Amino acid sequence: MSRSGGDEPRLVFERLPLAERSRLLEALREETVGGALLLGAAVLALAWANSPWRGSYHSLAALEVGPESLHLHLSLATWAADGLLAVFFFVAGLELKHELVVGTLSRASQAVVPIVAALSGMVVPALLYVGTVHALGDADAAVGWGIPMATDIAFALAVLAVMGAKLPVALRAFLLTLAVVDDLGAILVIAVFYGHGFSPVPFALAIAGLAAYWVLQRLRVDSWLVLVPLALVVWGLMHASGVHATVAGVALGLLTRVRPDPGEAHAPVDRFEHAVRPLSAGVCVPLFAFFSAGVTFIGLGGSAVTEPVAVAVVVGLVVGKPLGVYGGARIVARFTRASLSSSLRWADVLAVGILGGIGFTVSLLIDELAFTDDPGRTTAAKIGVLLASVLAALLASVALTIRRRAYAALAEVEERDDDGDGVPDVYGSDANSPGSR
Repeated sequence: MSRSGGDEPRLVFERLPLAERSRLLEALREETVGGALLLGAAVLALAWANSPWRGSYHSLAALEVGPESLHLHLSLATWAADGLLAVFFFVAGLELKHELVVGTLSRASQAVVPIVAALSGMVVPALLYVGTVHALGDADAAVGWGIPMATDIAFALAVLAVMGAKLPVALRAFLLTLAVVDDLGAILVIAVFYGHGFSPVPFALAIAGLAAYWVLQRLRVDSWLVLVPLALVVWGLMHASGVHATVAGVALGLLTRVRPDPGEAHAPVDRFEHAVRPLSAGVCVPLFAFFSAGVTFIGLGGSAVTEPVAVAVVVGLVVGKPLGVYGGARIVARFTRASLSSSLRWADVLAVGILGGIGFTVSLLIDELAFTDDPGRTTAAKIGVLLASVLAALLASVALTIRRRAYAALAEVEERDDDGDGVPDVYGSDANSPGSR
């Protein structure tokens, strides 16, 4: 029986407006290519780190470059973690700002389910991690609770590309939302819990630099010749303050102007993301993966996989992530009387949650921050992240294969363009409506 008026249940994961769909698909195409490069970089690092020439790999990662006078004489691995990932988090900040102001997260009725799912998808893995290390007798390792919180969107999309899975656009948007909210949560966790020493003067100057960036955005100053040097200064000051330098990236993204002026084709947040995302996905993240994923297994023995930290990371990502994402979404939908689009099943949401268990990039970053002075636990956590990412990818492949035919049929409907106007026929006359823009 159908309901009417205020009793009608609202839908979640329904069809995106046309403009949002186009923007999403462009971003996901770039991330998919980046995911392939990420996988290639990780495989290369693992192969090199376990070859007869493994010493040269570790020497390269430890090679220090940069000006000593600015306290930036850092190893290449540190440059990758502190510098290159700041670009990655800048893109995440831009994406989140767009979503919060004009995207799917700007509408409370549509935002509540994915946001709660993402938050519970961070909290549950962290709790399971802490519970596991305590149960296995390594309570001191609980400091690594942030490791299984993240989702690696590039890696997840690479898995989808390898499978050829036609995941519905609404679910791909959900996966991207999970990753973006995860990134914000991760950067907050890093800033609050994983800083190493705090210097108030550089931090205050960094805040002043961020304020200057905000003023320049209000004054419509969009020149790269002005903004890039300012961003580099803010990054350097944030690094000097003891707060992880990647915080500067996400802060700059969140301060970028979203709404275009009259006569302006695209707002800065869209122009900057379009310009920087290929650099982030194609260079920055793969290089970070190359310097972080190179675990040398030779000499570790089989017990390395059963170390409490490794087990806890696997439990957090492979069990906790889908449990948190699915459970959070299902509970909120139940209490808000929301229902899925008729073409989707709750099993599809669970499959996305399993994909979310591919933590990789941010998980490796938090691992290095959590166990800075404990190389044994750092290695164990890296093994856990690598193993969990592979297991999550395999499990997600099984879950998605079960629904492959349904996804293919839905994709055919979503992508059909019989009149050749470049707009999927499902949008019909709605393509030019305000809601589609």
